[in-house]
Amino acid sequence: MPILRVETWAGLPVEKKKDFVETLTRETVRILGCPPEAVTVVIDEVPKENWGAAGQLCTERFPDR
Repeated sequence: MPILRVETWAGLPVEKKKDFVETLTRETVRILGCPPEAVTVVIDEVPKENWGAAGQLCTERFPDR
């Protein structure tokens, strides 16, 4: 049923992705009342040099992240 698509910078550790997917699934089930098997989460990782915010590349705006 629900498909949740998330875009984030590339490089998240697998454990953080796992926790994120579990949390999104749990909360979707709680809010929508659907079974966990119906929830799909897709994480699209984008390199920071391909992401801009406030007129700057994120590699420049957030060099330490």
